Amino acid sequence: MLGGYWYLSMQVREQAIAAGRRACSESRLQFLDDSVSSVRVRIARDGSGQMRLQRDYHFEFSDTGDNRRPGVVRMLGKRVDWVSLDGEWQPGHLASVSRIVE
Repeated sequence: MLGGYWYLSMQVREQAIAAGRRACSESRLQFLDDSVSSVRVRIARDGSGQMRLQRDYHFEFSDTGDNRRPGVVRMLGKRVDWVSLDGEWQPGHLASVSRIVE
């Protein structure tokens, strides 16, 4: 069981990396270190009311190449819930947030 959880966690982490990289690419930003770090795991409900693990992953990106700015990928179960660029999630503000539906 522990091995299954670890394997699933690695798959979700890889999806978070791909989502962060894609959001940066679409916004013409540089995804730094090609990595994300897990900062929070909790139980949450998805859109259909099912209990899922919600994982937040932090990453850094650069708009100039000379700075580091924060980003967050939130995963709900195995799916990307949202990606935040610049520290705040602002629904409908495409420059700051990319909502990715898998």
